[in-house]
Amino acid sequence: MTRVLAVSTAFPPHRHPQQEITDDLVAGLPPGTDGALLRRLHAGTSVKTRHLALPLDRYRALGTFGETNRLFVELATDLGVEAAGRALDASGVRPEEIDLVVSTTVTGIATPSLDAGVAARLGLRSDVRRMPLFGLGCAGGAAGLARVHDHLGLRPGSTALLLSTELCSLTLQRADTSTANLVAGGLFGDGAAALVAAHEDRTPPPEAGAGHPWPRVVAARSRLYPGTGHLLGWDIGEWGFRMVLGPELPELVRLHVTEEIESFLAAHDLKPGDVGAWICHPGGPRILDALGEELGLPEAALAASRRALAATGNLSSASVLQILEDTRAAQPPPGTTGLMIALGPGVTSELVLLAW
Repeated sequence: MTRVLAVSTAFPPHRHPQQEITDDLVAGLPPGTDGALLRRLHAGTSVKTRHLALPLDRYRALGTFGETNRLFVELATDLGVEAAGRALDASGVRPEEIDLVVSTTVTGIATPSLDAGVAARLGLRSDVRRMPLFGLGCAGGAAGLARVHDHLGLRPGSTALLLSTELCSLTLQRADTSTANLVAGGLFGDGAAALVAAHEDRTPPPEAGAGHPWPRVVAARSRLYPGTGHLLGWDIGEWGFRMVLGPELPELVRLHVTEEIESFLAAHDLKPGDVGAWICHPGGPRILDALGEELGLPEAALAASRRALAATGNLSSASVLQILEDTRAAQPPPGTTGLMIALGPGVTSELVLLAW
């Protein structure tokens, strides 16, 4: 199994109440657009505050996709270095001990990928293996942990770094008045998260798990749902990234994803009631409601996801790592089973089984 040694998050310094962001977006709507609709959609996200990559008053002056993407590369690299540096410090692992870097993002394009810049600034070895992931969207954090688990399982003694960096605010299309874009403008926030993990046979440094332990990864499963690719993703063009967000997603969760979760747990002789730590991506209140209702979960089961959604919004791939950090801080007792769940474009579900 894979042993998690540390998880850390980092956020841009520009933090705003949701109402302040909503007011700014309403003021910048094209003439004739219904500002009341935007306010209703934002109010329905359950988001209270968010961090933004730029000061709020800079967004109206942003121009081309090229300009915003250059900002993405610069700011996301800085934020990634901050998150990864904190995770390494907390884990007690030295930068030169990292054998693999898995990096995931879906809010900007960089070649070389962000992990190359982060590796250079952190002082990782020149022969470090790199696995950049793009296009997995909100599922990227869970999928990244699964790929780390795959790698470490074949390489006893090795150590890996998972990095998720998302600057969702740089993708907003201010002239797009579609419901999907209006919802996205109220739901997504900016942030980064990093995780350090090692093969189970590696003795963890004293710093790792100081006070209370991190979980081990037991197993993972990915699932694509045929015929759903049009429900979630980006429409990418000269304008940049335009949100594709189908209203059918909660129903997909009810019809198929909860069945997949039950099947995955059953393969390990478990039922939903056996899971004591739910690390669910906060895709929105309706997604969380559907999961809770269909799996018969008590309100407390998804409390960490709802707290994260309220405090920082949906951080895309970084959210599940943020929630894992919060869950660990609550000190699950030894023997607790955890389940990480995330949905992404495809539509795909990513499930990671954890054990404390």
